[in-house]
Amino acid sequence: MTKNITTLLFDFDGTLLDTNELIIQTFEHVLNKHYPEQYKREDILPFLGPPLDETFSLIDPKRTEQLIGEYREWNVANHDALSKEFDGVSKALRQLKEEGYKIAIVSTKKNHMVHKGIRLLEVGDIFDTVIGFDDVLKVKPDPEPILLALERLNVDREEALMIGDNYHDIVGGQNAGVKTAGVAWTIKGEDFLEKYNPDYMLQHISDLHAILKEETT
Repeated sequence: MTKNITTLLFDFDGTLLDTNELIIQTFEHVLNKHYPEQYKREDILPFLGPPLDETFSLIDPKRTEQLIGEYREWNVANHDALSKEFDGVSKALRQLKEEGYKIAIVSTKKNHMVHKGIRLLEVGDIFDTVIGFDDVLKVKPDPEPILLALERLNVDREEALMIGDNYHDIVGGQNAGVKTAGVAWTIKGEDFLEKYNPDYMLQHISDLHAILKEETT
């Protein structure tokens, strides 16, 4: 028997909180300092999503830790000024919580930065658990963080929907055996996410209500 969706697993950056400009400007700050005029804005877009050690080890393996340190310092200092809520996010989350859904974050970001974003959105009371970089050995698209969220929430994979703006979220959800939803507001474009065959594509976060209603009929 197919189980209804009871649990919503959200990526954070680029899905709930618009940190796209923050991330791009942080990379621009670090890369222009060390490699002037080598990286244009379009060159930076693929860096949105993967963990920092993966990105910077590809750019300059000998300087990975230094570059990560400089990235984090500038990113933290400018986080609140360059981050904002995607349209309707906090309202939708509160409605879903009131309707009884379990709600979690599954992010590749370090935990303290995820919580910084949660405070900015003023939704700290919404999430039943938060999975970040510090909680796992392998990040998305490995299924480990999604499976850890399900374990903490004591739910079966058939009850969960993974929602995100990058292929890591879609493929990670598929690897974990949960349903997936892409978000059309991804900076990489809806067509990019469609290549990974998510079960659903949200044009707005409020679309979740129709999807969840469909899953219960």
